[in-house]
Amino acid sequence: MRFASVRVITDDVARLVTFYEQATGLQARWATEQFAEFVTPSCTLAIGSVQTMALFSPGAAVPEANRTAILEFLVDDVDREHDRLTGLAPEIVQPPTTMPWGNRSLLFRDPDGNLVNFFTPVTEQARARLDH
Repeated sequence: MRFASVRVITDDVARLVTFYEQATGLQARWATEQFAEFVTPSCTLAIGSVQTMALFSPGAAVPEANRTAILEFLVDDVDREHDRLTGLAPEIVQPPTTMPWGNRSLLFRDPDGNLVNFFTPVTEQARARLDH
């Protein structure tokens, strides 16, 4: 089995795609007006319209209601990203902080309120976990 993607359901695909293009520097790959993807070597972030849920199970996913998942991106320099994201991210939840497990993390919300973590391993143990 291979973990392939995370999909965020939204009422405004264009707004969320624009935010993630600006926040990550990645270019979205659009399949339709209701679906776009950010493809990376490790995982894909998909952004889908609430309208696409009718193809699965209507009401199974509710936009702007996530309070449990965190989308995490490995970055080179969390502090530099903090400076760049100030003013872009609707809310900085936690400024750059070195966590007990050795990552320096920046936690913020996207326009739909989803939590996003930009992190950089700063200890040998944290860097070693990425080399699995």
